[in-house]
Amino acid sequence: MGSAYPVSLELDAPLEVARWRPLVHWLLSIPYYIVLYVLQLALGVVTFVAWFAILFTANIPEGMFDFMVSVHRFQWRYSSYLLWLREPYPPFEVTGPPIDAGADAPTRFSVERPQRLSRLLIFVKWLLAIPHEIVLFFLLIGAVVAILIGFFAVLITGRWPQGLRDYIVGVHRWAYRVQAYVYLLTDVYPPFRLEP
Repeated sequence: MGSAYPVSLELDAPLEVARWRPLVHWLLSIPYYIVLYVLQLALGVVTFVAWFAILFTANIPEGMFDFMVSVHRFQWRYSSYLLWLREPYPPFEVTGPPIDAGADAPTRFSVERPQRLSRLLIFVKWLLAIPHEIVLFFLLIGAVVAILIGFFAVLITGRWPQGLRDYIVGVHRWAYRVQAYVYLLTDVYPPFRLEP
């Protein structure tokens, strides 16, 4: 993994994007969204069961953990395609190990499986995440502005401005770290940073 934090999110796509993509990616991503919606419902159920598994065993069964990570990976692939950060259509794949081997080359999302999880933290992780949620609220406002600027930049020049794209990926990275924490995948408190 590329960072010391146990949750990693990366994008390795060229800055050049076909000019028509910002106009139609939202439409092309609808089938992916439908599958993601169903997966998120399943993730809610699996997370509920995982809460009890942690309470009684201090761990999440391997298959459940892998599924939970795979749904978050699927969500990152969807977001990166919807926001035309990548050109190739993401695979409809929900299986795979928690450490992303890079099968879907432009995007990677990995979570290191912990040896043991805290039985006490499951009661307060949502509460501990509130400072992150407040900061993310303002970062997401900035991300919306960056996406609007990026829309016109790609439409006119066929290229993402490097800084804007890095900021959007950084906000996603921060949000997914918090999400992995709240969804019980790690006990390591997320850092307040956009970088890996």
